[in-house]
Amino acid sequence: MSEDSSENKTPPESSNVSKLSRGAIQALGGAIPFAGGVFAAISGAWSEKEQEGVNKFFEHWIQGIEDELKEKETTLIEIMARLDLHNEEISNRVESREYQSIVRKTFREWSAAESESKRTYIRNVLANAASSKLATDDVIRLFIDWIETYSEMHFQVIAEVYNSSGISRGQIWRGIGKEEAREDSADADVYKLLIRDLSTGGIIRQHREVDYYGNFIAKPKKKRSSGGGSSMKSAFDEEELYVLTELGQQFIHYAMTDLPIRIEFNEEGTSEVQP
Repeated sequence: MSEDSSENKTPPESSNVSKLSRGAIQALGGAIPFAGGVFAAISGAWSEKEQEGVNKFFEHWIQGIEDELKEKETTLIEIMARLDLHNEEISNRVESREYQSIVRKTFREWSAAESESKRTYIRNVLANAASSKLATDDVIRLFIDWIETYSEMHFQVIAEVYNSSGISRGQIWRGIGKEEAREDSADADVYKLLIRDLSTGGIIRQHREVDYYGNFIAKPKKKRSSGGGSSMKSAFDEEELYVLTELGQQFIHYAMTDLPIRIEFNEEGTSEVQP
C-alpha cells in the first residue's frame, strides 16, 4: 500500500473535522427543511468555538460508516465467490430485478456491524436465494427480517431444535449452555418470551401427531387432578417437545447452510475456480 493511501486513512486535523462537522450539519439543514433553523444555529455556534467532543463524535461516526461499507463489500464478495455464474440459470437469477430487489432491501435495512454470525446468516441467505428455489422471494424477505429482528439467543434455540427430533424447553435451555434459573427470575421471563417469539413467528411449534393427509391430530385432554391447586407450566418444562415448522426448516436451509466456495483469491490477486 502506498504512503498516500495510508495517509488518507488518518483522522483529519481538528480544524478539518470542525469544517466537516459544520458541513454535515448544514447539509442536514438543507435536507430537512423544518429543522434547518436549528441546524444553522448549531453550525454557527461551532464556527465560533470548536467543540472537541463533537469533533470526536463525527470522527467515530464517519469511521463507523466506512467500517459498515467494508463489511457489506466483504459480504458481497463472499456471496459471488460461492455462486457458479457459468450456470445460466444462476446467472439469470443474479441479474434479475427480483433478486436485485432482495439485495437492495438487505443492505438498506441490515445493520452490518451487529455481529459476525448475523453477517454470515445474511451472506448464506443471499447466496442460497441465488442458487435455490426452495422458498419464494416473499419468504426470503421474511428470513432477512428475522435475521434483523431476532437475537443471537433466538438462533441458538433454533439450532438446538433443528439438531433434535423433538426437544423440551428444559433440554433447549441446558443445550445452549444456560444454568438453572428460578421460575420467577428475569432469565425465565426472557426465555418464555423468546420461545413465544419463535412459536408465533412460525419457526418452531410443539410436536403434534399428524394423519395421512398431514392434518394435526388433537391431543387427548388431560384429566384435572382433584384436590389442591396446581402450579403453572414451567418455563423450563420437560414434557412438551418442540420441533421446527416447515418454514423453520426452510430458514435453516437458507440462513444456516453455507455454500462451498467456488472461487478463491490468492496473494497475487488472481482467482482460482474450485472444482
